[in-house]
Amino acid sequence: MTDIPFGTTDWSQVPATEHPGDSGSATWRTRQFGSVRVRMVEYSPGYVADHWCDRGHVLLVLEGTLTTELANGETVTLGAGSSYQVGHDTEPHRSRTQDGARLFVVD
Repeated sequence: MTDIPFGTTDWSQVPATEHPGDSGSATWRTRQFGSVRVRMVEYSPGYVADHWCDRGHVLLVLEGTLTTELANGETVTLGAGSSYQVGHDTEPHRSRTQDGARLFVVD
């Protein structure tokens, strides 16, 4: 990350956008810093992603439980305080949650 001056974010003041899944929805609050996207994401209970993602992320689960399925069939379940990282175009993945989850994502 380069050319990003020091700053703070009050996430409650960042406009929310809704993104429907195969079921449920994701609410994103997004800041863009050059090529770096930073998001606070909330998945509704029963959320299932509607696509396979091949973008790289560093993702931290703040609340709830998140299950991420990899295209190779592996499944990983993370609770609050756990994270994952994956590079661009390395392992397609998609997420779901039974009870909802709140995430902090940098990509």
